[in-house]
Amino acid sequence: MHTLPLYKTDAADKLAWPIIENKISLTSSAMSVFTDFKQHMPHVIDANAPAVKLETIMRQSHVRMMLVVNSDNAFIGIVTAEDVDEQHIVQRIAELETARAELQVRDFMQPKTALMSFDFYELAKSSVGDVIETLKDYGQHHCLVLDRDHHEVRGVISVSDIARELKAPLNIQNKPTFSGLMQVLAA
Repeated sequence: MHTLPLYKTDAADKLAWPIIENKISLTSSAMSVFTDFKQHMPHVIDANAPAVKLETIMRQSHVRMMLVVNSDNAFIGIVTAEDVDEQHIVQRIAELETARAELQVRDFMQPKTALMSFDFYELAKSSVGDVIETLKDYGQHHCLVLDRDHHEVRGVISVSDIARELKAPLNIQNKPTFSGLMQVLAA
């Protein structure tokens, strides 16, 4: 082994940026808009975490959906930013007759048995347009992708990611839906 020389960073030095030429279209592979949990860590939160902190956690993580896990780190559901908006918090306080600080993520999550998912292998043979067409009437912001052979949540598809890749003129901050994306693309 040998030591390498170190050089002073010059005032003229700048950051290198990757040249990304993603040309995603409706005919592109659906895999081009799929977040694969075998390549990207999923955003998870403990079911017992305080629900009032969830909005801050999501904002800091730049996500609008998190996978909910139990104390054994087993997947039990999802929670979205919409699930914990002020209206839902007030509603749950009234229903559970509890203090705001006592609410947990589990009080707002959608259980995994209530979720619909794409099949990973069918998705691999599909296009972005197929995904949009399939979900346009559901109005879902996120959809899980399931490897049914291994009973494993393999990843997620987000309408925000699709809109960003297609460079569709959607206001991502306003919780776009697949039906909204189809309306913009059809125009």
